[in-house]
Order: sequence, then structure tokens, then C-alpha cells
Amino acid sequence: MRNFYEAGRSVTYGVNGAVASSSTHSSQVALSILKSGGNAMDASIAACAVQCVVDPMQTGIGGDCFALVSMGGNSAIEGLNGSGKAPGALTADFLMGQGFTNMDPNSPHSVTVPGAIDAWSRLHEKFGSMEFADILQPAIDFAENGFVVTQRTSVDWELGVSKLLQNQAASDIYLKNGKAPAAGTIWKLPKLAATLKTIAKKGRAAFYEGELAEQMVASLRAAGGVHQEEDFSSVSADFVGSITSEYQGNKIHQIPPSGQGIIALIMLNILKKYDLSGLDPNGSQRLHLEAEAARLAYLARDKFVADPTKADVPLDMLLSDEFADQLNSHIDVGKAGDPTGAYAMERHRDTIYASVVDGNGNAVSFINSLYMGFGSGIACPDTGVLFQNRGFGFVVDPDHPNCVAPGKRPLHTIIPGMVTRGNQATICYGVMGGGYQPVGHSHVLTNIWDFGMDPQEAIDSPRAFYNAGVLEVEEGIPASVRQELSDMGYELRDTAMPLGGGQIITIDPETGVLSAGSESRKDGCALAY
Repeated sequence: MRNFYEAGRSVTYGVNGAVASSSTHSSQVALSILKSGGNAMDASIAACAVQCVVDPMQTGIGGDCFALVSMGGNSAIEGLNGSGKAPGALTADFLMGQGFTNMDPNSPHSVTVPGAIDAWSRLHEKFGSMEFADILQPAIDFAENGFVVTQRTSVDWELGVSKLLQNQAASDIYLKNGKAPAAGTIWKLPKLAATLKTIAKKGRAAFYEGELAEQMVASLRAAGGVHQEEDFSSVSADFVGSITSEYQGNKIHQIPPSGQGIIALIMLNILKKYDLSGLDPNGSQRLHLEAEAARLAYLARDKFVADPTKADVPLDMLLSDEFADQLNSHIDVGKAGDPTGAYAMERHRDTIYASVVDGNGNAVSFINSLYMGFGSGIACPDTGVLFQNRGFGFVVDPDHPNCVAPGKRPLHTIIPGMVTRGNQATICYGVMGGGYQPVGHSHVLTNIWDFGMDPQEAIDSPRAFYNAGVLEVEEGIPASVRQELSDMGYELRDTAMPLGGGQIITIDPETGVLSAGSESRKDGCALAY
């Protein structure tokens, strides 16, 4: 039973359609599209495009996109990997010759070719119902006529000032007199509006070929990159299906590598060996088991996960019960395990996620990101495009499967989620937060299945994240629990920011009622009708 004295918000219910995104602006646009006859894919792309304007540190058309799709609410889930690839001239030998032993997140060499626009186009062609130009129009309006900066966005914007100041174009576009806009400021992005108009009129080819591509390549090369126009013209998102695991009769779907969705499945394969339902959801034993599952799953990620077209990724082995048993044998219940090598990558990454379900049962789990705040911090002065730094997901080690190489996708942190039961989609969800995301997925789902939480409670429940030998804990974890975790051998650290917000829509297979929840700690907004 929900305690309304402690609850942040209520669940949002609907029967005709629902949307949960990390922005009030994007949720309103998505719901208006559903009400006007557009489908879940139309609404998802429109919501994302809006956030590429109003939350420029979180996402952008210079980033990447992944999606899981259930048409008609059935269990045949389609997955799209819309992540960009390394430039054709970028090699490990080249980087080592330049003195790099690791990828630099602020270097042009961390800029993989943006995959988002191609992904949107392919998703629209296969699943959309409206004209692409009409879908992009709300984002164009915000960019051209201005949007009001929210309080949370102003905080995130301020955190990126030092990075933006390192690039003249980025500073000119996203700062005024070297400062970020305060909350309540009206901000316009006219160059980005012009670029979106061109894409709306001419389609994805206008972004990857011709003048826009030439301008973007020129700006990257001016910053020291090795990008070429052929790198842009060859971009192609891939329909990749999904990989799955089961938990209490539910089938969890994730995008296969190069993404880290497989880590959420490995974690759940470990956790289902325990009776979590008998534990306190915010207690030390639950958080301990989650931390140990994460520690071991992330070790597997950093050893095996890479672009499967360029490296051998043993999917069957990683998803097997035998592998989960092997990992589980390294858990000493009540004691923190050896953290050696357990590095989940930085958690405070900037990403937007949208979950949309329409009245026909179409469900779309949609995620788009620049990776770090404002991505690489490198912008194109002519197009207004800010470039991601997804190449930071590579390693510079020729013997590692995830080593940087021409035309290769890096290990990717952003992961959309979908759940089916029987022949129906039942949960459409996602959690943001960079490397934290697999933990967030398992945390939210076990909140629902083991602890009986509703979607909003599951999103808002306090979180902890085991990363590089440190257990980071949010407010809401009691002092007594923190002491118990410390006694187990964990080094604890308070989080300055929420670990990772999320959005979720559940679908009742009997009544068709949609229940939507959205992060309370940021600007999340769930709407339904």
C-alpha cells in the first residue's frame, strides 16, 4: 500500500495513450500527437526532437539513438541500434602515436559519427504514420521561437560551462557572455532550427550528405579530428531484434551489444537465485545483493562487450544459467566482494528517455544521448549541431575486443527496456544515468515484481550504485542501513545528484489500462488520457 505521506507523485493512468519522458515540453508534444491521430513512434520521435532542443546538454541530433518497439502490443519485439561508428581513419595505432593511452572525452577523436537522425528516419519509415516534417515541427518551433529554461535544466547547463568555453562555436551557441542561462530565461537556437528545417524538408540524406555534412566534417577536422564526408554518408542504423532473459515468468528484452543491455539481463539472472521479496526493499541485504550482482556483471561487461560485427561477443555464454551460477559462486552473502576491475564507467551522463504507448497498443521504448553533458563540447558553427563523445566508450588496447577501430561502434551505455509476458508487451521502460543504467533496470523491475511497487514508486525508490569499489547511495537510504553496508566492507559515498531517473509505462493485459510513472528527481513528466 502506497504511503501518501511519503509519496512524491501519483501514478498517471490512461486507456487511450500514455507518454513518460524527462521533459514537460516533450511529454506535452507527444501527447498532443497521440490525440491528433499519430502513433507511438510518431510521438516518440517528436518528443526526442523537442528534447534535443530544450535539453541540449542531455541529448541532441549530434548523438545516438536506440529503440525497442512492440507493434500492436505483441511480444515480437523489434530493436534498433542507431549508434554511430568511429571514423574510417581512426585507429589505435594512430591514437597511441599521438600519445593517447585512453580515450579523451573532450577530444574530437571521441566523436563517433552521429547516428540519431538516421535512426529516427529508419524508425519512421518502418513504424511511423505521420509526415516526418510534421513530427519535427514542434522541435523547430522551440528552436526558432525560443523555449523557457527550466530550473533543473539551468543547473545542468551551468555544470557544462567550462566545457563549452573550450570551443568557440559551442560557447557562441550555448552561452551568453560566457554564462549559462538562468531558470526562466527564453533561449533560441536559430542555427539548429535551420538544420532541423532542412532535415524536415529533405530527409536524413540532407544531414549525412551535401552541405550540412560538409560543414560538420569541416568543424570536426578544424578541431583536430580525422572525420571525412564518407564517414557521414555511410551511416546506417541496424534492426537487431532483442536479447532476452526471464524473471518470474516475465521476459525482459534488451538491445544486443554493442550496448550494455546484456548486463541488466546478467544481473537479473543472478538476482533471481535469491528470494528478494522476503527482504526490505531499502535494506542492506537487498542493496548488498544488487551491488554484488552489479560488481560481477560489470566485470563481464568490460571483458566481453563490444561491437559484435568487429569482435567475438559470446552472447549465449553470457546469458546462460551456467554463467550466472559461476558469477553467483563469487558472492559471499553479507560481505563486500573484491572490487578489482569493477568499473561501470562514470554515472552522471546526460541522456533522455521516452516511453510511449498509444491506443492501439503500440509501445516504443526510445533513448537518445550525447553521452556526457554537452557531449564532446565541440559544436559546428554553421549547423548548430553539438557532437557526442561516444568514442569514450572505446579502449586503446589492440588486444581488447572493445579497442577503437575504423567503422566500429564503441561499448554503449544507453539501453531502452521492454518486458513481455505471454504474447503481450506489459512494461515499456528506461532508466538514465550512463553506466548506472543496467543497475537501474534491474532495480526498477525487481521493485515491481519482488516488492509490489507501482510504476511511480518503482522509479522513485532510493537507489545505490556499486562502481569502482565504492557504493554510492542516494538520500532515502536510512543511516542504519548505511552502517550495515559499511560493516559488510563497502566504502560508501553520498551522491551529489540522483543516480539515474527513469520513465515507465505498464500495460494491463486484461483491462488495457496504462499506468505511467516518471522521475521525480529531475523534470520527468508522465501524461495519459
